[in-house]
Amino acid sequence: MAQPDPARPAGTPAETPCRPLLRRRFTARLLPQLRLLVEECAAREGLAEPRRGEFVLAVDEIAGNAVEHAGGSGRLEVRRVGDELECRISDAGPGFSEAVIPELLPGLDGAPQGRGLWLARLVADRFTVAAGPVGTGAVGTGGAGAVGTVVTLAVRLR
Repeated sequence: MAQPDPARPAGTPAETPCRPLLRRRFTARLLPQLRLLVEECAAREGLAEPRRGEFVLAVDEIAGNAVEHAGGSGRLEVRRVGDELECRISDAGPGFSEAVIPELLPGLDGAPQGRGLWLARLVADRFTVAAGPVGTGAVGTGGAGAVGTVVTLAVRLR
């Protein structure tokens, strides 16, 4: 029996071509440069405004969360998946689930945090949160036992 491809997003047909466009490790110091690279990548792939600005903002919020809450660094990968522009941001922090993202704008429901996650989920056509590979410690400062998180967000190009 064939094993699922971990690089292919859940729900994406096997025949959908995936084309990597940008891969970067980042820290807080590199966030401004990362925003520019994501903006340039999205423009090259034909993502028009205002969606391009929304995509860049959502990516920046998730990357900022990785820096702030998951050890100070992360890894970003932007890919073309069929007619979508997809960004995966992974870290080696303590992990979290999509259930912690508030349904209402944070602050209205009493939640003091979560605006970035809420915003990213709001603007994305596809948004998932998954646990990272246990024991890799590949990103950040989480070490060999780090769980980490992988946040995937995608927007349609057409």
